[in-house]
Amino acid sequence: MEGKAKKILIADDEPDILEIISYNLGKEGYDVYTAKDGNEAIERARILQPELIILDIMMPRKTGVEVCQILRSQPSFQDTLIIFLTALNDEASEIKGLETGADDYVSKPISPKVLVSRVNALFRRVNSKETGKTIEIGNITIDPVKFLVTIDGNELVLAKKEFELLYLLASRPGRVFLRNEILSQVWGNDVIVGDRTIDVHIRKVRQKLGVDCITTVKGVGYKFEL
Repeated sequence: MEGKAKKILIADDEPDILEIISYNLGKEGYDVYTAKDGNEAIERARILQPELIILDIMMPRKTGVEVCQILRSQPSFQDTLIIFLTALNDEASEIKGLETGADDYVSKPISPKVLVSRVNALFRRVNSKETGKTIEIGNITIDPVKFLVTIDGNELVLAKKEFELLYLLASRPGRVFLRNEILSQVWGNDVIVGDRTIDVHIRKVRQKLGVDCITTVKGVGYKFEL
């Protein structure tokens, strides 16, 4: 890794998991910190301001979902990457986690190599987005560096995935993006999510924009047009 090492906070109530994840991410050059429950995760996250947080969903005191909701409600954690770890291997749990604002979802038992690969992939995607250009369409401005959307000069608060989804669609006005394209470019090929996840995020973006600019092309995908 080049430059300053990125900070990663891991929150899990299983010491063995904390140890193995910390060891493997540390070998990759990351600065790794740990927390043993939800409350400690929130406290340490506020102090450390890590670039990535790995949360076990079934933690004592506060669940990973509750921790994610609390952190995502604060401006300083809008851009923080979040990965959920869970033994709940079902679609409903996965959708709930992703809708809360997680960037990825890894099921237990954990493969250290797979997790390291997911972490590296998330950072690569963030780095590639930071070179993007500001989009200005009508009264809407979308800044990928600041993760900021403004309408008539008024700032909107969008979750990270909501922003990435809007930026993708607005990058090619009038072009229909297929569902598999959206999944690949917003969530990445390593993350498995269903169509419902896309639909939920589209609905939230529409509600927050308050502007009729995202059109559903039935059975195909979505397009952006004012």
